[in-house]
Amino acid sequence: MRRSAEISALEARLGHRFTRPELLRQALTHSSMSAPGREDNQRLEFLGDRVLGLVMSEALLAEDRKAREGQLAPRYNALVRKETCAEVARQVDVGAALKLGRSEMMSGGRRKLALLGDAMEAVIAAVYLDAGFDAAKEMILRLWGERIARVDDDARDPKTSLQEWAQARGMAPPAYVETARTGPDHAPVFTIEARLDNGATAEATAGSKRKAEQQAAAALLDKISGD
Repeated sequence: MRRSAEISALEARLGHRFTRPELLRQALTHSSMSAPGREDNQRLEFLGDRVLGLVMSEALLAEDRKAREGQLAPRYNALVRKETCAEVARQVDVGAALKLGRSEMMSGGRRKLALLGDAMEAVIAAVYLDAGFDAAKEMILRLWGERIARVDDDARDPKTSLQEWAQARGMAPPAYVETARTGPDHAPVFTIEARLDNGATAEATAGSKRKAEQQAAAALLDKISGD
């Protein structure tokens, strides 16, 4: 199958030239663009998630040969979660090559965390089906890079840490309140306030509620740690 310039450019960024470029095209096709004879990337996403999980499990065991399961699990979760997959997708600009329906394109689909994370998992599956596990593993380890070595710094979700801090002091779980929403409908910006029973609060603003909540939790952790 003939390659487009777009596909060739993404192959260069991924570091893998496909024997069957149609696999990469499928990995980049969102369900909003599916049609008879044109498969979307959902099945590949399912497979890619499992390939990524195996590669990360092996990498973490090799990185720290003395770590216990209780230490490995949060590191693993940090490396395979949708946010991390989306970060990697942005790193190689998968969004520029996504095939989206008009509604998704108009609503900023090329920047959406979930779409980018799903597409990255589908790309992993496409490499696996095209060239086997070793090729997929090589690409994953190269693209995830230093994230594996520094995962201890990222493994703790700030919302989880803040909840554990509150529970250890007999408080109710933190509350997250949307205090403002700005921007157009296709690219909203949320301001979230994290609140504790003791009256401590902190705010953060981000392009998704989840990210704003995480940043607000991190800000509140910093605030209470300094008190």
